[in-house]
This record gives sequence, C-alpha cells and structure tokens, in this order.
Amino acid sequence: MKEKILLPIKKDMRESLPNYEDYATVNRHVLNRLNERKQQDWKVIQAEELISHAESVIDELMRKGKLLYESLGHVYGVRPTGKVERANTENSFKLRISETIENQLLYFPDFDVAFTQLLYYVGNGSTWPEYQLFAASPEKVMTFIKEVNHLQREMMKTTVTYLVDTDSGVEKKSFEPGEKVGRDDVFLEDTMKSDIFRAIDEFFKDDGAFYKDYGLPYKRGILLYGAPGNGKTTLVRSITGTTTAPVIYWQITEHTGSYSMQEVFNTVARMAPAILVIEDIDSMPEHSRSSFLNILDGARILSGLFIIGTTNYPEKIDPALINRAGRFDSTYEIPSPTAEVRRYYMQKLDKKGLFSDNQLEEMTTRTAGLSISQLNELYMSVALGFHYDGKIDYERRIQDLQKQHKRSKKGTWEHEGSIGF
Repeated sequence: MKEKILLPIKKDMRESLPNYEDYATVNRHVLNRLNERKQQDWKVIQAEELISHAESVIDELMRKGKLLYESLGHVYGVRPTGKVERANTENSFKLRISETIENQLLYFPDFDVAFTQLLYYVGNGSTWPEYQLFAASPEKVMTFIKEVNHLQREMMKTTVTYLVDTDSGVEKKSFEPGEKVGRDDVFLEDTMKSDIFRAIDEFFKDDGAFYKDYGLPYKRGILLYGAPGNGKTTLVRSITGTTTAPVIYWQITEHTGSYSMQEVFNTVARMAPAILVIEDIDSMPEHSRSSFLNILDGARILSGLFIIGTTNYPEKIDPALINRAGRFDSTYEIPSPTAEVRRYYMQKLDKKGLFSDNQLEEMTTRTAGLSISQLNELYMSVALGFHYDGKIDYERRIQDLQKQHKRSKKGTWEHEGSIGF
C-alpha cells in the first residue's frame, strides 16, 4: 500500500526542498522520541480550540497536579529548561519554581496525546513559535481537549480569574479567593437584593432549567451603577463568592480591541455556564465599542454567560449599549445608604460596643449622603481615637467626610432616576 502523505517527514529532503527540511527535521526528532515512548503511527493534529489557550491552561493544570503528564525531554539546547516566577498571590511577593510547557515535549499517557511548543528558525536569526499536537487520531485529541476544558472549569470554581488586555494579547491571572463576602454583607434595599440574587441562583440552578422551561435565551446581563464607595464591588464579590460557577473578571485597558474581545469571550464561553464581570465598563475604548456591541448581540458565544457590568459614571456609557434589549437586561442603581442602612451598618461595625443608642442616632442623622466606604473610614477614625484617648469623638471626622463628599461629588445623576432600556 502506498503511503498517503506525498512529502513525508521521514525522508531527508535537504537537497530538493531545503526550507521544508528545516521544518521537517524538528518534527522528525520529536516523532523519534515519541516512538521511543510508545511505538505507533503518530500524526500531527490541528486543534485551534486547544492551541489558543494552551499556555495559560495546560501548564497551570500540570502545576496543580490536575493533569498527569510525562516530560520526554527539552527540545532545544539554547532554550530554557526551567522557570522561576512570582507566585500568584495578591498581597505578597513570593517566588516559586514553576512547571512550564515551554521547550518541553510533553506526553499525557491517560489520553495518548503529546504536546510541544516548537520554534522555527528563519534566515535572519529570528524565530516564530508554533504549538504542535501529536496523536494517533483526531478522536484522541478531541477527548483530551474536552477533559482539559472540564478540568479548567472545575479549577476556576475555586479561584478568581482575571483576563487583562495587554499590548501582546490577553494575559490570564489566577488568584486564590480572598476573604469571603456573604450575602448578609450586602446593604441594599430588600427588593433589589432579592431580584439580583434570584436571577443569579436561577441561572445556575440545574443548568438553567428555568430558562429552558420558559423558552428564554440562556444568557443574562445586569448593569450596576452608582457613586463610588456604595458597595458595587461588595455586591459583585457576594455574587461571585456564593455561586459554584466559574468567575472571570475582564480588565478593560487601552489595549482592548476586537481581537482581545474575541479571545476573552471565546475563553469564557468554554467555561459556560459562567459569570463574566466587567468592572468600569465605561472605560471601554471608543474604537472598540462597535465590536463589543456586536459580540453582545451574538447568541452563540454568550449562551450560558451571566454578565455583570459596573460603572461609577453611567452617563459616559454608549447609549447603544443600554438602549437595546439583550445587551444588558436590567440596571440597578446602588445608591448612597439610607438612614436605616447607615444605622444598621455602623451598629454592625461596632463590635466593641463603643456607641450608645443616642450616639448611633446622632451619627445616622449627620452622615446623610456618605457612602459605605466613608462610614468604614468614620468608624476606623473613631475607634483609633478611642484606643489612644479613651474618648468617642465623631463630630469633627463627620464634618471632614462631608466636605470630602461635596468636593468629590460630580453631577447629580445619582438622584435623577434609573436608566431606561
């Protein structure tokens, strides 16, 4: 039987096809090593769904022991054979020796699939990288990809993932979750709070059975707006911290464009059903807004995604984003705390029982207009003063905070009613 491949890499073609041989010789060495590990008809398999996110996923799964692998050696003697990097911790600087897919020929015995990053050297001395998959059949690679996506989704349930647009593409960072924020830590009007958490719970309950039962598109978006410091971030953390779905934060930068958007949404879509948080959505670059709107209008890529957008300045948002159904389904103003909320919050902060009922009432009256974060600052200042001087002194600090509030307040949008869709 004749060989199906017209130009096999097993034969040296330096004289007839020198440039082809430059490419083939690397693969020939790889295949020889693979056959030393397991003799079979190894083939190069194309799989863009894996290749596009291999470096940010496979190495992390390997490092955390989620993916059994064997290193069959390093490919190039002039490339790194080890890696030292900063550990993914938010609040400290620590180094670790890290596993890396760079310059390694990796074999995954559970799937009978091999993977490596090859560098091809061209005439001017530069190189270009190319990820390469090897297996006996495409079916083996497909099984491998499905398992990688499943393992990534399970891992992302226990971490906080950030996708950051950079000048060299989308950078992925994963952190261990910080202090958990519960739903009782959210200080909102009860009806609004109930609406938001019901929507979240029903979306992820039984794989969206509610949406299927009622014939609704399985996607949802909410926009949270309000002055800084009133609890948007706390609300988001309480949402993401009390669901079992993967949570991805997308950090918009000046480098955000159509390509990075596609990469972000493709990554998130693989994890669906999932939550995508877009904080400060008003910072979307002007040149990228039409691409963003087109993605939001698409049904396939958004299926199974619950998108949460936040902004301090809703008047800066493109009207096309908020005036069409299906882009953001509901908007919620996170207002300055009411008198009832301010009293309850100060009482909750006062774990040492510093304040009398009369003092709590007076502080409640005087702090009208202050944000949740300013109430935190007030309590810290009063507690610090009591710790050193043994006195409860809040009048002066409230006056300072009120002056600060007036200086920082921009416009009157917070009091002009909600945004319509």
